[in-house]
Amino acid sequence: MSAYLQRKLSKLFKIERDEIAAALLSFLFVFTLMVSYYVLRPVRDAMASDWSDAELSWLWTLNFFISGGAVLVYGWVASRVSLNRLVPGVYLFFATSFGLFYLATQSLDNHQLIDKSFYVWVSFFALFHVSVFWSFMSDLYSSEQSKRLFGLFGAGASIGAVSGPLIPVFLGTQIGVYNLLLIAALMLLLIIPIIFFLERQRQTAATEASENTGKPAPKSVRVIGGDFFDGFVDLLCHRFLLAIALFLLLYTMMSSFVYFELKNVMAEYDRATRAQYWGMMDLAVNSLSILTAVFVTNRLATRCGLAITLALVPLLLVGGWLAVAIAPGLLLLIGLQIVRRAGNYAITRPGREMLFTSVTPSTRFKTKPVIDIVVYRGGDVLAGWTYTGLAQGIGLGLGAIAMVAAVLALIWTLVAIFLGVSYENHQNRRQDEAVQPSET
Repeated sequence: MSAYLQRKLSKLFKIERDEIAAALLSFLFVFTLMVSYYVLRPVRDAMASDWSDAELSWLWTLNFFISGGAVLVYGWVASRVSLNRLVPGVYLFFATSFGLFYLATQSLDNHQLIDKSFYVWVSFFALFHVSVFWSFMSDLYSSEQSKRLFGLFGAGASIGAVSGPLIPVFLGTQIGVYNLLLIAALMLLLIIPIIFFLERQRQTAATEASENTGKPAPKSVRVIGGDFFDGFVDLLCHRFLLAIALFLLLYTMMSSFVYFELKNVMAEYDRATRAQYWGMMDLAVNSLSILTAVFVTNRLATRCGLAITLALVPLLLVGGWLAVAIAPGLLLLIGLQIVRRAGNYAITRPGREMLFTSVTPSTRFKTKPVIDIVVYRGGDVLAGWTYTGLAQGIGLGLGAIAMVAAVLALIWTLVAIFLGVSYENHQNRRQDEAVQPSET
């Protein structure tokens, strides 16, 4: 790599020279991962048009229970398999599953069961693959590194989300829908050597640090141990983790409220116009999230701290919802949706993942999926029924619901500040403990 490029990366993302290889590979990791998912997502969503609302609702409900069961199985595996095999094994498993789905479509005539199973499976994969990636990143990088580098990885995720749909757009009709499953599986397989290289980089860095400090190097083979239900128990027993779960739950409430409000306001437009609006929002979100992740996130986290980083988007939504309550309208809701989604991709999600750099490997790989998947899907169900109760049960209008959403956004802001302050206090205590022995 040229010295010029090194200087640019260092200036833009504050990447140190010895971090460049690992950071770029991590960027490539999440980029490839998101491309794989966004190849599958159009295939999944295209299937939904063939089913009734009742069928789709049952599939969503089924997905919630399957997600809970799958997380338990994952917890059991994580207790017994070494971490250097767990992460590549996850992506190998999913790659194999999509290959099997492809074979099923080629060998069976009735695709109804296959399609519905695939829909549920991809919906589970949609959250699980990202959760495992961020667990790995939180385990790979220190708290200080996460503030500088996680914004870059968020940009990689956004670029992958933009690039992935281009494959079904340009190749879907030529190669057939089901052949896209093989492309997604191949993308997941390409990730595996990246993971092994990053693991080797980690071990090399640990060995060098051991030689410099005189402390014994950590074991190259790490097994978490414990039981399959540790993730659920850990969540219920720690206030910090419960706060993270509440933070995510409130995010899902915001997502659902904005979605339902937009859906209702757009009801007066024809389908073509609605599609145009949603397409423009996607374009704006992806463009803004990339720019924000590249130029804002790492500077915000390193200069302002994690409390402000986590609270920024919730606070913006407080103002946005109040504006909607005062002057309900499509343009304000579109702006709110763009800010929420772009802010989540570029700021909130990387910031939330920084929190997991301060916890144990068991929490990262067992409890985190419980929060990311079970709590998230449970939040979808809760938010949907809450909105329905407010709109149809009580009969609140758009403005009144926006006031309720503003209150929820304010609570979300307070939870964000609590998490950020708790994280910073924890890091300060760790630094003090590290300094005290050397002073004595």
